[in-house]
Amino acid sequence: MKTDFSKIFINGEWTSGSSDSQMKNTNPFTGEELVTTQAADKNDLDAAYKAAETAQLEWAKELPQAKQAVMEKAIEVMKENKELIIEWLIKEAGSTKIKATVEFGASMNILKEAATFPFRMEGKIMPSQQPGKENRVYRNPLGVIGIISPWNFPFHLAIRSIAPALATGNAVVIKPATDTPVTGGLLFASLFEAAGLPKGLLNVVVGRGSEIGDDIVTHPTPRLISFTGSTPVGKHIGELAGGTLKKTALELGGNNNFIVLEDADVDQAVESALFGKFYHQGQICMSINRIFVHKDIYDTFAEQFIERAGKLKYGNPAEADTQVGPLINRDQVDRILKDIDATVEQGAKIRLGGKADGNVLQPTVLTGVTNDMPLAENEIFGPVAILIPFESDEEVVEQANKYPFGLSGAVHSANIEHGTNIAHQIETGMIHVNDQSVNDEAHMPFGGEKDSGLGRFNGEWVLEEFTTLKWLSVQHQRRQYGAFVDNTKK
Repeated sequence: MKTDFSKIFINGEWTSGSSDSQMKNTNPFTGEELVTTQAADKNDLDAAYKAAETAQLEWAKELPQAKQAVMEKAIEVMKENKELIIEWLIKEAGSTKIKATVEFGASMNILKEAATFPFRMEGKIMPSQQPGKENRVYRNPLGVIGIISPWNFPFHLAIRSIAPALATGNAVVIKPATDTPVTGGLLFASLFEAAGLPKGLLNVVVGRGSEIGDDIVTHPTPRLISFTGSTPVGKHIGELAGGTLKKTALELGGNNNFIVLEDADVDQAVESALFGKFYHQGQICMSINRIFVHKDIYDTFAEQFIERAGKLKYGNPAEADTQVGPLINRDQVDRILKDIDATVEQGAKIRLGGKADGNVLQPTVLTGVTNDMPLAENEIFGPVAILIPFESDEEVVEQANKYPFGLSGAVHSANIEHGTNIAHQIETGMIHVNDQSVNDEAHMPFGGEKDSGLGRFNGEWVLEEFTTLKWLSVQHQRRQYGAFVDNTKK
């Protein structure tokens, strides 16, 4: 695989962007410069889309085994470059070694699932209401897909769109997040180039949102825009796409609930909450945002949770045993500290942490929080846990559903049916009983409700998103059109 990521990738060629601006990529923990890329402008984006449009016409005609062979070769290339990919996730995205390794594995599972898609482009033969007619339904690729990848799980959340799109006969143009141009984009150009993907099918434009952000959506070529990121940006993309009748697959923000019922196993719930809250510094769309604990076990849970959270090692993500690394940039740190201060002003109490060193925010726990305080109302997206007491099932369901998000969640109870009953009442796309909210399996539908997005990723559901259906009927015998045609003979 190529490892010089100072250029963008268009039509199978590594080239400098045409913008006057440069994209400086830095390590969020050390601040060191990793690579500087000459940014892409609108002309580069147009060239990328046109190359994709041309290449896709031939790719769509390729036999399924040819598409599958490229996917299988990409799997081999990924395996061979595992340490390189993990290294980049650590130094560019601030991933701990633990998180980067898990992200690599999840990405591999996506690629393996996508490798089956060329032989899953199923159609149907269906009956007709007309004599002598045969109805056929064909599943075809959409054409070109625009992908805007995020910075938190850049490799995994990019490949979950890239691999299915290519495997189903589409071409792609990727605009990675400005904080992670390598792990969210350029690594894939190198990977699929080494896997033998024909030129033009995968293009990566590294550029500023202010310069090409809207144009990647409004350009006439793409048929679908896949975006993972914040709800405000997702809504803007949806509005732009709607103006030209493009499809969208949007995985947006979450204000995810973790509910500990009165009969829960406290030790199990604490362990689940620690992972779901602090894994990758809480910078995951599925991370726990609000921890609701029944009042009768609130103090017990809080003491155990605070004690265990206080033992988490935070700091340098390159050290193998670090559990909490840096946030992606200082703006994120300052935003969270502001919400902590505002929540404390309203009566909450910091029981652990609350301070930052550079981009590393200490694992932080607050008690005495109510559901209308800033840290409860806003998506935290950082290593800050808030514990909210409740008295009844009805109360916690109402509080959990208060905000217009519905991505993931969890419910803990010793009674599976009790926990499942509560889970059914939470307005969310995904929820897990006696587990935590950060779950993703390559064959299961991933997506949210309400302000948390549109559409589903993974498995047969993303196959449905990235393809379109065509009804083709065949009239095998002459059709009689009755009085309409008879009258024309007079």
